[in-house]
Amino acid sequence: MDEEQIKLRIVELQTEHRDLDDAIERLSQQPGVDELRLRRLKKRRLMLRDCIARLQMELVPDIPA
Repeated sequence: MDEEQIKLRIVELQTEHRDLDDAIERLSQQPGVDELRLRRLKKRRLMLRDCIARLQMELVPDIPA
């Protein structure tokens, strides 16, 4: 992937992450919340955050120590 593709993918993942934040917030406010669904959404959100971080690391050039 070139730099522009990485940046585009990061934006897509950040959008999905924000959407999951909203969904998790709404779901957690409901009475009788489905805990399994909530845990799955949180796990997906964490996976997205990790993926975003990995892609951002690819954009940063290696700095010699």
